[in-house]
Amino acid sequence: MELETTQDTLLGGRVQLHQPAQGYRVAIDPVLLAAAVPARPGEHAVDLGAGVGAATLCLAARLPQCLVTGVEISEPLVAIARHNVAANHLESRVSVIAGDVRERHGGPFHHAMANPPFAEPGSGTSSPDAGKRRANVEGDTRLAAWVEAAFAAVRDGGTVTFVHRADRVAELLDAFARAGAGGIVLFPLWPKAGADAKRVLLQGRKGCRGPLRMAAGLVLHEADGAYSRAAQAVLRDGGALTL
Repeated sequence: MELETTQDTLLGGRVQLHQPAQGYRVAIDPVLLAAAVPARPGEHAVDLGAGVGAATLCLAARLPQCLVTGVEISEPLVAIARHNVAANHLESRVSVIAGDVRERHGGPFHHAMANPPFAEPGSGTSSPDAGKRRANVEGDTRLAAWVEAAFAAVRDGGTVTFVHRADRVAELLDAFARAGAGGIVLFPLWPKAGADAKRVLLQGRKGCRGPLRMAAGLVLHEADGAYSRAAQAVLRDGGALTL
């Protein structure tokens, strides 16, 4: 099934992105996620639940010597993601695989990242759009299974980075601990100074020891609603987030 798409850009125009005109639309979460992955030249990262490839492409654009593999279960989104890879001339370093994130797709990788559905089944009002519903509401793969799959995909010492809702941090931390993560960093994404965080980045290393650390996080907006200078450095200029 072909979907009607729009052509948009990320990272100040460095990434060309086709995405469905209706349903789920890419926001800033995958851009921030990709900015937090501490990949080095020559390393290979996997993006679980890649969608149309937003995080995949942002990571590849920021790190021109990094390899990235996206895994996505929706065939229509896989087709769009592959088109996006070609549109950005990244075929030599970026690939998109059609498959379930719970299955092994190569590796072990140096890094894994994921922006899984934020809502639990039965919570809130479900969208009538199937694509938006799939992107926003967990299906058979619950959050703990996403975390388990991410850690299974990386080598010992590799990093796993998630972006998720702040009110599900306890569940995420428990899943990371069960997966054998150490050196876990909790990085709040503050809507503006003085406001409660609605999103967080969580990162841990497989098989490593180390205490949980709460980072200062990132303030996204100024009082007038404009993006903060620090947020613009990531969202527009393609800068990294050091967790």
